[in-house]
Amino acid sequence: AYRTAAEPDCESARMNATAKASLDYPLDALRAQFPALQQSVHGRPLAYLDNAATTQKPESVLAALNHYYRHDNANVHRAIHALSARATHDYEGARDKVQAFIGAARREEVIFTRGTTESINLVAQSFARPRFGPGDEILITQLEHHSNIVPWQLVCEQTGAILRFAPVDDQGALDMQAFRQLLGERTRLVAVAESSNAIGTRNPIAELTRLAHAADCPILVDAAQGVPHRQIDVETLGVDFMAFSSHKMYGPTGIGVLYGREKWLEAMPPWQGGGDMIETVSLAGSTWNSLPYKFEAGTPNIAGAIGLGAAVDFLEQTGLEQIAAHEHALLQYGTRRLQEVDGLHLIGTAADKVAILSFIMDGMHAHDIGTLLDEEGIAVRTGHHCAMPLMARCGVAATARASLACYNSHAEIDCLIDTLHRIRRLFKI
Repeated sequence: AYRTAAEPDCESARMNATAKASLDYPLDALRAQFPALQQSVHGRPLAYLDNAATTQKPESVLAALNHYYRHDNANVHRAIHALSARATHDYEGARDKVQAFIGAARREEVIFTRGTTESINLVAQSFARPRFGPGDEILITQLEHHSNIVPWQLVCEQTGAILRFAPVDDQGALDMQAFRQLLGERTRLVAVAESSNAIGTRNPIAELTRLAHAADCPILVDAAQGVPHRQIDVETLGVDFMAFSSHKMYGPTGIGVLYGREKWLEAMPPWQGGGDMIETVSLAGSTWNSLPYKFEAGTPNIAGAIGLGAAVDFLEQTGLEQIAAHEHALLQYGTRRLQEVDGLHLIGTAADKVAILSFIMDGMHAHDIGTLLDEEGIAVRTGHHCAMPLMARCGVAATARASLACYNSHAEIDCLIDTLHRIRRLFKI
């Protein structure tokens, strides 16, 4: 509606989607695996740039879900018939895949949850709440998603503990000097994001883990934005807890993982009660199942776990190093091209980032930018991205965010830039 008759749409750019990609990166073959990417939106081919919120799903993941429901639909662990045996085999096989994928020492250290949020809440209520008291401190950062803020605020209300925030600088990078100063003898837990979902800043997890352990303090890592983009080995890093979600790594929604070191998980009480997390139940009391089942009460998301296993297969077959190199090239290209748009300001310019481009434009609200981009079939996220303290630090109420994945192309970035130029001309900003 806002393009003049003389102006081309993004079709020509989309027709050359691999033109600027690495010659040995199988972009066309990757895109062909994702049915959702083949559709048009408002008469335009979809450019899906909202991957930090959720990724699209490849055929292999969809096939795994379909196969379970068509052929193996039964509850796990509780029957001896063939369907249950097959479902249990694939469900527990997914746990083995995750264990290998993140480098956990034992499969018992892999707990299936509903996602990153539930994983963090589990640690908050089962690890922190029973241990912390008045004056104890939890150290997080200004970069955190609300899911790594609110659970700790609740624990502080419940126990009298104090929540500390390590600040970020004007580029959105963690202030390491301030972090060191805040990490004190009263710190009982460090909880940090591997990468910011809102502006892409990547934290130095190995160094933060070293500092936390030097202070005799365990560390939890929110890796929701990290696991889909690069190899994260929990044993090499030495982290105590790590949380991530399937749906941000090409798997289904409603399933995620809490990794926890065995020594901590063994010492933690169950968070929820019910079937499968018990060993015995009597009217006088109950005893708990062994790990990991102590923390998996009730019928689990069986199909979700199987789909997550298929997503792990997809990432490993594609190659995380190859994905990381492609996404980094897109980030560099997108950063450079966005700077060509007059009146546009990038929010978050730290030197080390995942492929997230968060921006504002003079004279326009982020929601209006997102609406106009949607008319061209370009899907971005707008708002505070569940990171309101970080938005306040950056001095903005909301941003438009383009977040990139393995199947995105330079041409889609060109389409984004061309459309932003047209928006600017139309509104004379």
